[in-house]
Order: sequence, then C-alpha cells, then structure tokens
Amino acid sequence: MNLPKGIKAVRFSFADQHGVLRGKTLSATAAEAAMERGVTVTSTLLLKDTSHRTVFPAFTPGGGIGMPEMQGAADILMVPDPSTFRVLPWSPETGWFLCDLKFPDGREVPFSTRRQLRKALERLESVGYEFVAGLEVEFHVFKIKDPRLQPEDAGQPGNPPDVELLTTGYQLLTEHKYDQLDHVVQILRKDLDELQLPLRSFEIEFGPSQLEFTLGPRAGMAAADAMILLRSAIKQITRRHGYHATFMCRPKLPNVMSSGWHLHQSLTRNGLNAFTSDKEDLSETGKYYLSGLLAHARAATAFATPTINGYKRYRPYSLAPDRVIWGKENRGAMLRVVGGPRDPDTRIENRIGEPAANPYLYFASQVYSGLDGIERRMPMTRSADTPYEAKADFLPRTLEEALQHLKVNKALRDGFGNGFIDYYCRIKEAEIARFNLEVSDWEHREYFDLF
Repeated sequence: MNLPKGIKAVRFSFADQHGVLRGKTLSATAAEAAMERGVTVTSTLLLKDTSHRTVFPAFTPGGGIGMPEMQGAADILMVPDPSTFRVLPWSPETGWFLCDLKFPDGREVPFSTRRQLRKALERLESVGYEFVAGLEVEFHVFKIKDPRLQPEDAGQPGNPPDVELLTTGYQLLTEHKYDQLDHVVQILRKDLDELQLPLRSFEIEFGPSQLEFTLGPRAGMAAADAMILLRSAIKQITRRHGYHATFMCRPKLPNVMSSGWHLHQSLTRNGLNAFTSDKEDLSETGKYYLSGLLAHARAATAFATPTINGYKRYRPYSLAPDRVIWGKENRGAMLRVVGGPRDPDTRIENRIGEPAANPYLYFASQVYSGLDGIERRMPMTRSADTPYEAKADFLPRTLEEALQHLKVNKALRDGFGNGFIDYYCRIKEAEIARFNLEVSDWEHREYFDLF
C-alpha cells in the first residue's frame, strides 16, 4: 500500500503480553520499505512484567524460555497488518499500523497475543462459527495536578501523576454530571470517530470522574483490535489536554469506584446468530457455549482479570460478580443472558473482566471455553435469581489463585499451548512476588501501632 500524502512518520506497534502497545516510529521514507520486510525490535519486549522488568534470563541458552531464536535479546519482526492502518487525528502527520510478530525466517512468534487469538478464531471457524463481540468499557479521567516528572519520580515503575476529580460522582447517568465531563468526551469523540472505531454510547458511570464507552459488535479480531486502539488512543488524547485516563480497575484514591469491562459475545453461523432460538432464551449452541464459559471460568479469570488490583472488584452486592453463575438479565451474575426468543441480538454478557485485560487473550479464553462446552455438549445449570446468595463456586479471590486454576485447566492448555500458559504464568508470578515484598498501607496501619 502507498502512504497518504502528508504523512511524515509512521508508528509500528504490537500489543505485548499485557495488552500494552509497544513499537517504533519510522520516517515515511523508511516506513515504505518496512511495510514489506517488517520492523525489528528486541525479543526481550515479550519477557517483561508490568514494571518493564525482564522476567526471563534472556542471555542464557534458549533465552530462559527454551527458544534459541530469542537468546541474547535477538531481534524479532513487527509485520504490519495493512487493514489496521490509521492516521492519528491527534498527530495528523503520523500514520499507525498494528503489527503481528514473526521471526526473521517468517515463522510466527508463539508468544504474540494477537497470534493466540487468531489461532482460537481459526479453530472456531473450523467447526463453522465466527466469534462476535461488543464492548462496554469503564474507565476514569482525572485532571493532572502534578505530572511527577522530577528525576526522583523515575523508576520501575515510576511515580504516577497527582490528580484531581472532574466530578464527585455517585450520580449514575445524571445529565448534569455528564455535562461536567462533556468537554473531555467531545475531545475524545472527535478523534475516536476519525479512527473509525464502532462507538455506540458515552455514559457517566457511578463513581467520581468515571465514564463508560460502549462499542458496537464486530467480528473477533476486529473487536480486539478496536479495544487495543481505544485504550491507547484515550490515554494519548487525554494526556495531550492535561488529563490522565486510566483503565486500572480500582485506583487507590478516596471514594473512587472500581471499573469493569463487560464483554458481550455471541457466535454466528452462515451470517446468522447461532445463539438465537425460536422458543427459548438461548439455542442449544448457546446453552452449550454458556456451560463451557462456566466450567472454565475460574481458570479464564487469569486472562479476564490479569492484574493483582483487579481482584479488589469482586465484591457482593456491587454489580460485579463474585461467583460462577449465570442469570437472565441479571447484572449481579457473572454471565448475563441478554435477549430472548427470535431476538437476532441474543448474546451472553460476561461481567468478569477488568478494563486492563489483554483483549486477544481474554477473547481467546472465551472461545476455547465456549467451544469446549459445545464439543462436549455440556448441560446448562439453572440460572441464579439471587446471585450473591447462590450456591456456586466462588471466583478466584486473587491473581495467584486464578493462576493455579489456569495451570491445571486442560481446555485452555490445549488451546493456548503448554508453552504459552507456562510463559504467561511465570510473568504473572513475578509480579506477585514483587507485590509480596512490598509493605502496604494496610499493613502499616494494621500493625505499626498495635505491636
């Protein structure tokens, strides 16, 4: 493809294991050649935890990960997907590509999260289905008081900015509170529209300075790409205007609420919704798929809620799930069945996710779980009308517990591959180990005066 006139620089980006975009920016002249042969980046970018520390010993045989191709911080290639090209509205002379990762000999890098979703979608397609996803994403936007850019603020990680609220919150969907954030929403809406994202609604959420944006349904890879671009764009756009947007689940700020990511999903066959039934709320396919999501929910939580912080959200009577159940139009249940007989928009809403989740891994975990339910024709359990009193397995209380479920889950191991599951768990366990070495505010308050 030829770059549009006026483009002076092109960003080549890929979503890393955490769903964070990394990459390089090339001049327009250099970018034309790179679109053919790819852009080199160090393979250690795939070996880092959320503090950007390299978890694996990259300079040992096999790069600490059993792959000679990645030993010694060897290069891998970012290969751009032409269908993802955008001109960035907030940087109008800059083009942008989302890339897949390959080794120099053309083989795909097995730790590429976009590849993992593609593999799951191909398996689903092999039995005649296509995954469709619609997104409800909650996040916070704050005014930056102090960007904390002194040398002593640097580190792994560095100090986050000091912020103040734009609204005091606790007034869900009230128009005057929305209007207090409308100036920010207008800035975002203009640029997000130009990125051709399937924007559907802009809502004031329950908590202070909290918003929810919803995106209309798209096929699996397109929906995941949209989520990656949405998050990165919102953070960049707001920062340029003096605001800080965060998709962290529960910021440690007084009175601030948790943010969730509700994933609406369905399958299509021959262009028709495979979850729609003539007489029931879900077709047989939909019932089997839902049963698979329930059967593997505790293991899949490691992908839906991949941060230590995200588990602070699972609280009873909080519009967030705390156990493995489903309900018809019930927002307290983990899975909410939306629609009914002959409704072409029938779908299953999974309310388990946090907005920081990597969409490629989250989607893939749903595909493998649901497909296992279809292939094994899992019987559907009864719905839970009182979700916070239901007799059912509790969701993992911590990331560590979720990883333990993931490690022994056959369906997800078969889907992602043993190598990827072990790799992912090791990175997350490194984050947990660092967390366990830190003295928290809770510990200091609990014990410092008492003992």
